[in-house]
Amino acid sequence: MSDDSTPMTAALRARLAATPLWDFALALYARPGVEAACLRLQDEAGVDVCELLWHCWLYRHGLVVEGEPEALESIRAWQRDVTVVVRGLRRELKTDAQHHPGVAEVRRQLQRSELAAERETLARLQAVSESGQGICPLSSPPPGLESTLASRWQLQKKPQLLALQTLECQLDPPQGPR
Repeated sequence: MSDDSTPMTAALRARLAATPLWDFALALYARPGVEAACLRLQDEAGVDVCELLWHCWLYRHGLVVEGEPEALESIRAWQRDVTVVVRGLRRELKTDAQHHPGVAEVRRQLQRSELAAERETLARLQAVSESGQGICPLSSPPPGLESTLASRWQLQKKPQLLALQTLECQLDPPQGPR
């Protein structure tokens, strides 16, 4: 999808802008089983939760990522160099925070920083989507979200596939790109 695409594409861009990825991610993550599924995929398969939620958001809009958009490289570098580092520090302080109020406060600040870094990631992913770079409509009939994501990240282990099933069950049906 390029900027000079059809008016239908302009309508789709407007719909993406009207339903921010951040709001979608918060709502989906709060649904039963989704947080545990996301964390399982993150911790066991190395799947970036922000990128996972982005794929769910796109799927919900009847879209899919085709290949590896160029902008993903810098977004992944941000996640690796900022978000993952802050998350590691937060996790490292978990035990000490239970016994030391000062450490607990530092850990809370790191948690807020981690969330801010994730919000920035989602904003960047939304910008990629709105640009249309590497984004295309789902085929018709659309493949299931589980199979789409399992193929993307080459997931085969049963617990990981079950986590993807949880996401698919909690996600509203896809809307076709208009």
